[in-house]
Amino acid sequence: MIVTRRFPIASVLRWGLPTAIVGGTWAAAVFALYAYAGLSFVRVPFLPIATIGTAVAFYIGFKNNAAYDRFWEGRKIWGGIVNSSRTWGTAVMSYTDPGEDDERVKETRRVLVYRHLAYINALRVQLRKTSRFMDNPHAVTKRRLEDHADHMRNDWDKEISPFLSKDEFSEVSARKNPATHILARQGDHLARLELAGRLDMFRQLELMHLVEEFYALQGKCERIKNTPFPRQYAEFSRLFVRVFVFLVPLGLLDVFGANIESATTTFETLSPLIPMFVSSALITWVFMTMEGIGDSSEDPFERSMNDVPMNALCRTIEIDLREMLGETDLPDKEPRAGNVLY
Repeated sequence: MIVTRRFPIASVLRWGLPTAIVGGTWAAAVFALYAYAGLSFVRVPFLPIATIGTAVAFYIGFKNNAAYDRFWEGRKIWGGIVNSSRTWGTAVMSYTDPGEDDERVKETRRVLVYRHLAYINALRVQLRKTSRFMDNPHAVTKRRLEDHADHMRNDWDKEISPFLSKDEFSEVSARKNPATHILARQGDHLARLELAGRLDMFRQLELMHLVEEFYALQGKCERIKNTPFPRQYAEFSRLFVRVFVFLVPLGLLDVFGANIESATTTFETLSPLIPMFVSSALITWVFMTMEGIGDSSEDPFERSMNDVPMNALCRTIEIDLREMLGETDLPDKEPRAGNVLY
């Protein structure tokens, strides 16, 4: 998630300048075809092209709203995970062996809390295990993924093993959906505590309701992850934008090139070129940027700069729950990678 209020101008230029140059170059090529090759048919009225542009803008707006809804749903789901995790920590500290505080009780509480920390990090790593950004990535994206690899924290062993025993880590790592089985082990542990008389049955049910809530939240995350943004919206949006920016220079000839045929000097002939180049570059940049904003926001668990900041949320949960255990050797808050918080 981008956390700075404004984009650095260098980032804007890095992403937008190549697109603008392509748009301007295409306008220059159209100008040359009309002015020097005599292809008069490349000049078309601007009004129908403007109408197409209006329709495309509405379509992109619809797509971007839908893409943002997916991101915001993902953020709300993880907000629920944060809140329920705090409730889990409080319940574990209050319900298990109430009134007792010996080493056995402390270890039981620690295991239940640490296993939960393993769960949230397992879910985070699972959601980012696959990413469409890893398939033929843009050069800038590829460089960002390489530069921010340490900030991604996607190493399974390093992220999960500190919170589980060696045997338990080996067992859940062999599963196809480790996060699900970590929660299942929480349920088994609660059942054993209830049978041993160390956890009241009603309190066990309360804790199991929280386990059920985590399953529900996990399922919502998996629904977003496994259900791609409808490709008919995404692909036709991309197609419509490209068709529009292709047509723009043809219409700009109608606006700026009315006097080309009657020009008597080279200066008069070339005078429309600069406004055509600039106008086409700006229009291309604006529409391609609007299209790219929606495209980069439609999947909130993809290692992108616009991801839900799951690393930061997991770290917040870890700090809160370990403080409940009375620990003082706590990790720092998740650091930013430049202007991005993962």
